[in-house]
Amino acid sequence: MASLKEIRARISSVASTQKITSAMKMVSAAKLKKTEGITTRFLPYKNKLSEALANYLGSLEGEVSIPLAEHREVKKVALMAFSSSSGLCGVYNSNVSKLFKQVYDEYVESLGAKNVTVFLFGKKINDYAKKFGIKVEKAYEPLAEKMSYELAMEVSDMMVDLFLSHKVDRVELVFNHFKNAGVQVPTREVVLPLKAEAANGGMSFDYIVEPDKETFVNQLIPKVVRTNFYSIMLDTLTAEHGARMTAMHIASDNADQLSQELKIQYNKARQNVITNELIDIVGGAEALNG
Repeated sequence: MASLKEIRARISSVASTQKITSAMKMVSAAKLKKTEGITTRFLPYKNKLSEALANYLGSLEGEVSIPLAEHREVKKVALMAFSSSSGLCGVYNSNVSKLFKQVYDEYVESLGAKNVTVFLFGKKINDYAKKFGIKVEKAYEPLAEKMSYELAMEVSDMMVDLFLSHKVDRVELVFNHFKNAGVQVPTREVVLPLKAEAANGGMSFDYIVEPDKETFVNQLIPKVVRTNFYSIMLDTLTAEHGARMTAMHIASDNADQLSQELKIQYNKARQNVITNELIDIVGGAEALNG
């Protein structure tokens, strides 16, 4: 059995760890609340913009040329994945890394490695790619350190240029979708070519646009693509904060349980010490009386 000094040291160590995990939980909870608030305010804009485009397309007669919605034979792909740059967030990084590798292997098998261009956000998934010898075209700083709409615009416009110049025929993103603080779903989503589907919903719309319908549509669509990128970035960042908050909550609970068990162990050991001392005293007294 461990000595009283050793048990006291373990109790002190667990208490220190619990303070750290509790603090990290509170920080992650604050960040989660902030990103959830941004997402809640942004989603109505994104949804209305997509709805406006869909309604307008549904009101048109005849076909409209939409380069960003052109579905062509997939010969080259741009694959983008997101992770965090630090741990202590449960299976957040391992799950998205496994899905990224699965998607990458699928494209390599059908297109060849030279036709799959990889872009990564976050140190963890970048390290994972290096482990398997995956060539990375560009590695970005983690979203938690540089998240902004300007970054989403920069990345979106780069992907749009690659698609319009026929350097890639598809852009696919791999990320963790935020379902709730305890559940993050590894997800893959094709963002280009854009799904510019017409919508009617039983309603007819009469739009007047200038200078012409094709110019209007092709100026609106890049904005839709940017909002889609920004929405996904917000989603995966929110998922990271949720995963870390949950992991730190579990760690704090485990530390508390371990602390209680160590205190019970300490009390038992202390009782044994006291009992042994009493036995020695009683034994000594009997020896003197004898």
